[in-house]
Amino acid sequence: MYFVEKTKGINLIKRFEYPLFIAVLVLSLIGMLVLSSAVFTKQDGASIMKMQTIGLCIGIVLSLIISAIDYKDFKTLGFVFYIFSICLLILVLVIGTGDQLGSRSWFRLGGVSFQPSEIAKITFIIVISVFLERIKEGNADRKNIIKLGIYSIIPIALVVAQKDFGTTLVFIFIFFVMIFICGVPYKYILTLLGIFFASLPFVWMFVLNDKRKERILTFISPERDPQGAGFNVLRSKMAIGSGQIYGEGLFKGIQTQSGGVPVKESDFIFSVVGEELGFIGATVIIVLVFFILLRSIYIARNSRDLYGSFLVVGVISMMSFNFFENIGMSIGLLPVTGLPLPFISAGGTAMITNYIAIGIILSVSMRRKKVIFDNSQ
Repeated sequence: MYFVEKTKGINLIKRFEYPLFIAVLVLSLIGMLVLSSAVFTKQDGASIMKMQTIGLCIGIVLSLIISAIDYKDFKTLGFVFYIFSICLLILVLVIGTGDQLGSRSWFRLGGVSFQPSEIAKITFIIVISVFLERIKEGNADRKNIIKLGIYSIIPIALVVAQKDFGTTLVFIFIFFVMIFICGVPYKYILTLLGIFFASLPFVWMFVLNDKRKERILTFISPERDPQGAGFNVLRSKMAIGSGQIYGEGLFKGIQTQSGGVPVKESDFIFSVVGEELGFIGATVIIVLVFFILLRSIYIARNSRDLYGSFLVVGVISMMSFNFFENIGMSIGLLPVTGLPLPFISAGGTAMITNYIAIGIILSVSMRRKKVIFDNSQ
């Protein structure tokens, strides 16, 4: 028995996904450098860097711990954490705090902030993967389909109630990508999309406040309010463009160091990348992002079972939406939603969540081949 367990451990270490993990670490370290420049002129810059460092260290440790756990154990643990995350999403509506746009999605204890919807994304993926595996394996009875719908709607509805519409879009994107990969008939997907788009006029008239409406209108035409809602995007584009090929150098950006770009440590941190590291620095980050996503897709395709594939697909969809939305809004191609750039933007909760997600991918990757020795031998 000892020899079998030891052999399994050696095999798992050999199959550790070093290229993916190293790419994430490199991206995180670049992010720490960029963030240190972004907060250099801020009064609370040292505090932000401290929390980011703590989040990075905790995230790395958690990702390694999670990678050592067989991802099939998440089927049971996932429901426990799902219920816990739902309780937090309800509690934040009662005692949580928000921002100037009217959202209520944060717990603040002293100088520490925590956003429960970040953890809810992970538990959402874990639980939805369970039902999609059952459906894909031929158990597409009414019971599993209804459960899939209920378990999906609850967290999305609670995040909508928080008025955190950027995160709501992340949940919806994850859901649609996962059911598409599952092979749900197009008629059902198109029906859901139809319901979603049909609800947009209602959302516009009765859910969005004036500030959020102005953000959308300004995305269509940033010049309509250059000193108001369009200010951030215009300044971000100006900063990125001024970096040209090689950039101004870390801590030397004219726009980013003078406070010309608001929220440069989180929402618009890519403007710091563009201005101070230039086209070359931005390209390095984008190449790392694509490597992480493509490597994760490879792992999903080679998972030992459907559940593992769905887990990785869910994580890929979560991270890719954040990557492309943050970069897209920084260069004016997508509307501003306030979503952070994974592994780079300030935010301890987001950093830990993203490393937990990487830990899940590592767990699936390390077990994508059958172990030669098992307990029966």
